[in-house]
Amino acid sequence: MKRIGIIGVGLLGSAVASRLLKGGFEVKGYDTRPEQLTALQAQGLKPASSIAEAAAEADAVFTILPSLESVEATILGTGGLIETAPPSAILIQMSTISPQLTRRLAKAAAAKGLGFLDAPMSGTSAMVERGDCTIFVGGDRARADACQPIFDAIAKKTRYVGDAGMASLAKLVTNLLVGLNTAALAEALVLGAKGGLAPAALLDILKESAAASKMVDVRGPLMVSHHFDAQMKVDLFLKDFKLMLEEGQRLGVPLPLTSITQQLATATAAAGRGEEDLAAIVTTLELLAGLGHDRPSVKKD
Repeated sequence: MKRIGIIGVGLLGSAVASRLLKGGFEVKGYDTRPEQLTALQAQGLKPASSIAEAAAEADAVFTILPSLESVEATILGTGGLIETAPPSAILIQMSTISPQLTRRLAKAAAAKGLGFLDAPMSGTSAMVERGDCTIFVGGDRARADACQPIFDAIAKKTRYVGDAGMASLAKLVTNLLVGLNTAALAEALVLGAKGGLAPAALLDILKESAAASKMVDVRGPLMVSHHFDAQMKVDLFLKDFKLMLEEGQRLGVPLPLTSITQQLATATAAAGRGEEDLAAIVTTLELLAGLGHDRPSVKKD
């Protein structure tokens, strides 16, 4: 389990590749945008010109892609992994997709005699880069155990959650709370700013209070500085919100707060911030509060 192929070397894929290279694994990467591979070549990444080339001779092949359509095409499409991956390879699907698609992919892989693990991660790309993330794993337990050294090179923790599809559900549930926490933080900062509290000082207060959270630490500084370098883009989170709401409808679970946060993210993307981090949702709430981008730092009587 030393030769790894990675299909999709964007923000998250690059972080995973970097962790694996530092862990001593041989990594080949493929992306539809070849320039994504350049920075990692200095670390030892071998660029591939196709899915088949990335998968050739690999012990495990990761898919880390932005949409359900791209995952489905990469695994099931012409020239995809079902056709080209070595018979002994394990397909490790890390993208955030629906539990239903995950189960369909697992069934297709089994029909071809390929191993398949449902293994999304919880953590921003920056968190993954420093190993501060958790991998949820669904699928055959023996295969999951065989891949544990790979997971250990990437993440701080790995949690086995059951059959294929269950890890994808766990990821949706986790991202639901991440999204709602981000929106709640934005709302709190805007309320404080409109009342005259300096945002940076308020953020320090929140970090030391009962309201402290990962999102306060990770996205609070982005909101205060108004520098929304993407750790997870608004557009990608909109895809996740859609999946959450669809799963809620399928299971008969109302998700009113998720629906509201989806609308705030939609407005943020419509304002031209879809490529920025989800923290940019604060700008929508500022506009609604009449603050624009010039927030008062101190309220004067």
